[in-house]
Amino acid sequence: MSDLISTAPDGALPVAERPRVYVACLAAYNAGSLHGRWIEASALDTMRAKVCAMLAASPEPGAEEHAVHDHEGFEGAPLSEWASFEAICALAEFIEAHGRLGACLCRHFGEDLDAAAAAFDDYAGEYPSLADFAETLHRECGTVIPETLQYYIDWEAMGRDLELNGDVFTVALSYDGVHVFWNR
Repeated sequence: MSDLISTAPDGALPVAERPRVYVACLAAYNAGSLHGRWIEASALDTMRAKVCAMLAASPEPGAEEHAVHDHEGFEGAPLSEWASFEAICALAEFIEAHGRLGACLCRHFGEDLDAAAAAFDDYAGEYPSLADFAETLHRECGTVIPETLQYYIDWEAMGRDLELNGDVFTVALSYDGVHVFWNR
């Protein structure tokens, strides 16, 4: 097994699954050649040092500018080619902590990492459907529904209304479940 897919001794994500970026030298790129390096989005100082080393090894003398030309392990979260190292590291840390659900929240909040992180304070849980959430909510609130009326309640419509009214929003990661968040 190569060390690219081995698990770190501390139980962290395998190296191949950790967020990383491909940082390219713009001087080389503008001169018609590709020069860059894949860099793990970990410690801020480490990233800076690796980019400086990549620029120093550029085939173009005096190379100073760089851009993120690719990224992986960010679970689909948006990342600009001009993102700062601080933003890259913060997003990588968030994705490592929350996975694909965190990435979906970043997209939902228009790349606002603080809002995405705050959404977890209003996390209602994962349910098979929004209808199941609506039914659970009503039952946990103590709503007593007479036995003769239970089959007439449209839980799907109630769940849809919760979302359309802006009370909740959902994130679907698979076909058989939704993560529900309160809008507060």
